[in-house]
Parts: sequence; C-alpha cells; structure tokens
Amino acid sequence: MHRLWLLFSQCVAAIAILAAALFAVDRFAPGLLPFDGAAVTIREVAQSGAASPVSSYADAASKSQPSVVNIFTSKQVRSQRNPLMDDPLFRRFFGDRFPTDNRPQRVSNLGSGVIVSEDGFILTNHHVIEAADEIQVALSNGTTLDAKVVGTDPETDLAVLKVKRDKMPAITFAKSDLQRVGDVVLAIGNPFGVGQTVTMGIISALGRSHLGINTFENYIQTDAAINPGNSGGALVDVAGNLVGVNTAIFSRSGGNLGIGFAIPISIVRQVMQEIISHGGVTRGWVGIEVQEITPEIAESFGLKSTDGALIAGVLRAGPADRAGIRPGDILLAVGGKPVKDSSSLLNLIAVLPPGEVAQLKLLRGQNEMQLQVTIEKRPPMRNDAPQ
Repeated sequence: MHRLWLLFSQCVAAIAILAAALFAVDRFAPGLLPFDGAAVTIREVAQSGAASPVSSYADAASKSQPSVVNIFTSKQVRSQRNPLMDDPLFRRFFGDRFPTDNRPQRVSNLGSGVIVSEDGFILTNHHVIEAADEIQVALSNGTTLDAKVVGTDPETDLAVLKVKRDKMPAITFAKSDLQRVGDVVLAIGNPFGVGQTVTMGIISALGRSHLGINTFENYIQTDAAINPGNSGGALVDVAGNLVGVNTAIFSRSGGNLGIGFAIPISIVRQVMQEIISHGGVTRGWVGIEVQEITPEIAESFGLKSTDGALIAGVLRAGPADRAGIRPGDILLAVGGKPVKDSSSLLNLIAVLPPGEVAQLKLLRGQNEMQLQVTIEKRPPMRNDAPQ
C-alpha cells in the first residue's frame, strides 16, 4: 500500500511539473505549441500589402493653392422704410433720426474661386456673384484684379468670371468619374474671410441628389471642413488636381458639421465650356412635373419596382401636352435609356438638344406606350417649375 501511494505521488508530481513547463513555454513563446484552446484563423496583410503612410499633403496644397482666389463682391440695395416713421408720436420725439425713404446702401459678400485657364477664366458659384455690380478677385500673392461675369448657370450654381491677366496659375483637372468613396481630398478656400485655408478629409459619398439645393444635383459629399466663404473654392485630390467645386454645407449652426458638398468636375467641365462658348447653358425641356415613385405608389399602380417617374402635371400647350402625355403616366425610358427616378429623368431630358425628337416609353394603366415628343429649350425657372 505504501508503494502504491508513493507511485501515485510521483505521477502527480510529474504531471504538475509537465503542466508548469507547458505553461511557461506557451507564456514566453506563444504559438510554439501545436495546440491552442481558442484557436482562430485570421487573415493578415503581407508586408508588401500594407498601406503606405502619408506624412504630409503639403505638395498637393502648394500645387493647387495658387489657383484658388478670393472673390469680393458688392451690390447696391435700398434700405426698407422704418414703419415707426408713420407714427406721429414717434416722429415728434425722434424727428428724422431714422431714414424715411429707401436710401441706397452697399452690401458686401465674399467667396472663393478657381482659376481654370491661363488667360484669366475663373470658376465660382453663382450664388457668390449673384446680382453683384462690382467683383474683385484677390490672387494668392495678394494681387487684386477687377473681374467681369462671362455667364452663370443658376441651376447648377456655377458661374464663370474673366480677368484681364495672362499667364495665370491655372489648376489641373483630375479625370472625371475616377473618384471613390474613401479618397482623401483637400478643400481650399477663404472661410469667414480669414484668408486662404486648406482643410483635409475624405470623400464620404458620391452622387448625392434630392437635397433641394439646386435643380441639377450630383454632389460629392466630403467631411473636409467647408465653411461660409469656401463656396466656389477647390476640392482637390492628394495630387493637387481639381475633383470638384465646393458649393454647400449641411449645418444647423452655420458652421462645419462634417457634411459638405462639391460639384463634381464632370458637371463643372461641361457647364464651364458651354458658358465660355455660348454665355450660358442650353438644356432640353418637355414641360412636365414629376414625383418619385414610392413603395406605396408602386403598390397602388401595380408596379414591380419603384423605377421610373410619376408624371404629376403637364404644362398646357407644352411639348409633352402636344405629344399626348397625361398626368398619372409612368415615364420608364427616354430615348431608350431607363429612368431610375425623377432626378435621372431630369438629367436625361436636359442633355437632349432643342429641336430633337425623342421617344418616351410610358406606362398608362397596365399598357406600355411609345410617344414621340419634340424637345424645346429649357426656360429659366424655379426648382419647382415643370421640367
């Protein structure tokens, strides 16, 4: 019995020593033992696949900053008559301390712009120079020049200015439609009038629309800080090439909340070239009002999807009216190109030249129809006017 107890004690001691040894090996050399109680297979990036660290965006900023200008505008407005001046008792005590007529006053505004050609063409936002009777452009070196308006496009909020100066530091355009969500971008402008400023962020989203900012919307969304005064400034990539023109922010306080919008260069290039060539932008128009097809509308019409646009109104004697289009029709395609929603419909019609006959695919009740409509020139209108 004593022998058995001695043998048992020796076995327990040996097991304890072995366990301690295994614990020490696993503690100081993890992964050496062939087993692991909580083994998990993971994917690890190879050394060559690691992201390249970027320590500075100074090269991109220094390349593009000379092409961004500050824009100062002023216009003359008339002050409103003070209604208290109609009170005899008020006038008896205060006399003529308050203006009794609409005296002219000058109102100043500021924004940013981008030099797009060496011979002095500058791109900015329409709302920056709207109704201004004096426009001055301050270059990055401090030089101030008078500028004239070449033309504007309120429906995309773009405008082109011209200064009398050659060999201007024109910005380089990036290739259209190569931008991706997550790309690093720099916003350059003159926020709050403090002077030229560079902020950094990423592209948060592409193709933003239905925001109610402008008629034609296809924005780049970015969290690069954009504040009042940045409007019309440049949004550039890490190579310093122009990818968009800063135009608006989403904010409840008037300051940056990390949601800014820029007009992409695909739209900028097209609008800019038309303004320089013709003084404005010509777009197609058929005279209809449309609305989105919601899941509820799709169900009530017996539609399989929400693709298309519901025609809510037709302008009397307009192109669509003459072609036989009626309120309640579902517009499915324009010239063979499918209509995804009301925004895509607006863009499909806008690119058609006036005078061209376009074929529209409609759904009326449960019947598909093909109608031909003659495109007319889009007149100046509000955002809620017929398209």
